[in-house]
Amino acid sequence: MSGALFSHGLGGVIFDCDGVMINSRAANDEFYNRVLAYFGLPPMTPEQEAYSFMATAGQALRHILPKRLHGEIDRVTRDEINYQRDILPLLRLMPGFREFADELHDKGVRMAIATNRTDQGVQRVLDFFSLPSYFDPVVTASNAAPKPSPEGALRICSAWGMEPRNALFVGDSVHDKEAAEAAGVTFAAFNGGGLRGRITAPDFAVLRDALAPALAAR
Repeated sequence: MSGALFSHGLGGVIFDCDGVMINSRAANDEFYNRVLAYFGLPPMTPEQEAYSFMATAGQALRHILPKRLHGEIDRVTRDEINYQRDILPLLRLMPGFREFADELHDKGVRMAIATNRTDQGVQRVLDFFSLPSYFDPVVTASNAAPKPSPEGALRICSAWGMEPRNALFVGDSVHDKEAAEAAGVTFAAFNGGGLRGRITAPDFAVLRDALAPALAAR
C-alpha cells in the first residue's frame, strides 16, 4: 500500500510526540492526578485519562478541574507540581524510534513534530532523551492551533515546500488522524489500539516494513 501512496518516494514524516516518539501515559496520568490530589480531588476517571492524553495541558486541566479552580491552574502547575523533578523521569522513549529516525535521516527523508505539547514541553523531551536535531519544524500548541486542527501539518508541508500527499503523519489518536486527513497528509495509525489509517502499525518495525517500497523509491 505504501508504494502506491508514495509513488515518487516518501518526502517527509511528521511525528506526533506522546504515544509515538515517547511512551508518556504513566507520566501524564501522574501529573494530572498530582494536580487533582493537591486540590483534594479523586484521581482521573478513564474518560478523563483518554481526553487528557490527546489534549493540550491547558485543555486537559480545564476539563478535569471544576471551573471554580481554573484560576489556580497556572500557579499550581508552576509552583506546586515539579514536572522536571517528578514527572519527566517517568517518560520512556518508544522502542525503535531512535533507530527509525536515524534510518529516515540517512535516506534523506525530512522529519518534523506536530504535538499538542507546548514549546517548553517538547523541548524538555528532546533534551531529556538527547534526541538529534532531525526535526524541523517543531509545531506545538504554543505556535499553532492544537490538533485536530490541520494547521500544524499544513505549516510543516509549507515549510518543506512539499505537497501534503508526499508526507506521512504518524499518530496514535483520533485528533492526529483528523488533523492529517484535513491537511491531505497520509495518516499512519501507530500503536493506537483500534485506530486505523492508510497504514496501521503497532510498532516501528512494522511501520518500517510498510514504508520499505516508498523508501526504496527515493
